[in-house]
Amino acid sequence: MRRKNAIFMKNEVLERRGFLDMDIDPSLDLFEEIARLKKEKNAVVLAHYYQEPDIQDVADYIGDSLGLAQQAAKTEADVIVFAGVHFMAETAKILNPNKKVLLPDLRAGCSLSDSCPPALFKTFREKHPDHLVISYINCSAGIKALSDIICTSSNAQLIVDSLPREQKIIFAPDRNLGGYINRVSGRNMLLWDGACMVHEIFSLEKIIKLKERHPAAKLIAHPECEEAVLRIADFIGSTTQLLKFAEKDDSSVFIVATETGILHSMQQNSRNKTFIAAPPDNACACNNCPHMKLNTLEKLYLCMKYEQPEILMDEDVRLAAKKPIDRMFDLSRQLGLGG
Repeated sequence: MRRKNAIFMKNEVLERRGFLDMDIDPSLDLFEEIARLKKEKNAVVLAHYYQEPDIQDVADYIGDSLGLAQQAAKTEADVIVFAGVHFMAETAKILNPNKKVLLPDLRAGCSLSDSCPPALFKTFREKHPDHLVISYINCSAGIKALSDIICTSSNAQLIVDSLPREQKIIFAPDRNLGGYINRVSGRNMLLWDGACMVHEIFSLEKIIKLKERHPAAKLIAHPECEEAVLRIADFIGSTTQLLKFAEKDDSSVFIVATETGILHSMQQNSRNKTFIAAPPDNACACNNCPHMKLNTLEKLYLCMKYEQPEILMDEDVRLAAKKPIDRMFDLSRQLGLGG
């Protein structure tokens, strides 16, 4: 914990010095500059689907949590620039202790990760010593270090199904993803009471009205959404699974219940189709993750130029957090998911 606090203090120092708000020569072509810095520093840019379109366009790889973890594990780059949120960059550092891992804005956290503090979860786990802990990758290094297996939304159900039916399981930190897996697998996993603010804000009433206006549209939803939304969805899957479904399905209109950043890749892959962001239960017309959107093309450029802010981690925590990730990779290979 002291190390993580030190990282954020370092970021605050950078902010006071004007690093994050530094003026950039408006004549610079940031796309060309980022391409130049990649070659100069032997750097790779990994971006999540929820990043802004410009960042997705300059990324060497765009993916969901599983794909990004796999890419981070096998990259030969000296510098990994992670355009995502803090736990994702932490995962890259866990897998690459000798590489420099950068995050454009260290304030890019995660409401789901924050909903599961390691100290409280440790106490919770100690009350159930006969339970195996499966943690969704959207959690801190501290939670990973307390887990037996890490999963993503792409492989969670298959990993759970691969375990003996009599095995007692704690699933953390997302209660919605865990509840969905319980329903489709017939399990009774003990769920930590955490959630993603983005996926919990969708309005069932507004979605139903939207479907009435677009009767031919299919609702596709991420399993982090609440049960009421999932119950009326035509397809449920991870970000990558949603992307592939929209590309291959015969429908021409889709209502998408996940973070709006995915719409950029969906539209690029299926230019003749229409994608509508599922409406949230607030005054906004769309559903954006405020943490994901802290990263900008300008911050990405400055991050690469100055090689700051950098992700640092206590080695004991890193080693403990790596074990359940390695177990996920092993199970993924056994189950034919790659990795």
